[in-house]
Amino acid sequence: MPSDDDVSRTIREGVQAWQPSRGADWPDLLTRIAGSGPSALVLYSAASAALVVILVVAFLVGSDLQIGALAPQSIPSHLH
Repeated sequence: MPSDDDVSRTIREGVQAWQPSRGADWPDLLTRIAGSGPSALVLYSAASAALVVILVVAFLVGSDLQIGALAPQSIPSHLH
């Protein structure tokens, strides 16, 4: 079994000898992601539908809880 000094020396030598390979290939990565995912039309349509659902649900919940401007406004009347 190697001693702690041997292990730490091996790790230190490995870390000091490590050199990064060439950097990320961003154009190739973006091309692969764009080719593998859904089309932009499908993505934007789904996002628009989700936004509409969120807004309608928020309006209905706000109306039901009588929050803010969605609540029925009382009209003060001082008719004598």
